[in-house]
Amino acid sequence: MRERFWEQYPLEELTAEEWEALCDGCGQCCLLKFQDDESGELAVLNLACELLDLHSCRCSDYENRLERVPECTRLTPALIDQFRWLPHSCAYRRVAEGRKLARWHPLLSGDPERVHRKGISVRSFAVTSRGVPEEEYEDHIIAVIPID
Repeated sequence: MRERFWEQYPLEELTAEEWEALCDGCGQCCLLKFQDDESGELAVLNLACELLDLHSCRCSDYENRLERVPECTRLTPALIDQFRWLPHSCAYRRVAEGRKLARWHPLLSGDPERVHRKGISVRSFAVTSRGVPEEEYEDHIIAVIPID
């Protein structure tokens, strides 16, 4: 990978390896979310995609995720503007907005566990969505985010 590529190149010019390296491993994008059609607000649940490894906060079958979970959201440089729901801590969002990476990000700290120790990841509160009936989803809402 190119040195400090996130500072040198726009997202659209990153290699696939560089794009993937931007992921900080927080798992927040793998939490289930529902958007209210009228208000546009987004309800975020503490339920994680069934493929999310709750300890590493990484997809357990990343290569096949889109086939196994058709509703999986695929983040790409071309679509980044559509993902305003990404947390402000997310490296994809930060770089797209012209902000620097957080000091705890693995590309800067060299420590992929730091995102967990800092409490940024979902490791401490997420539960798998596997086996949770949809009628109980409302009980798992942890935040409602206005999306402009």
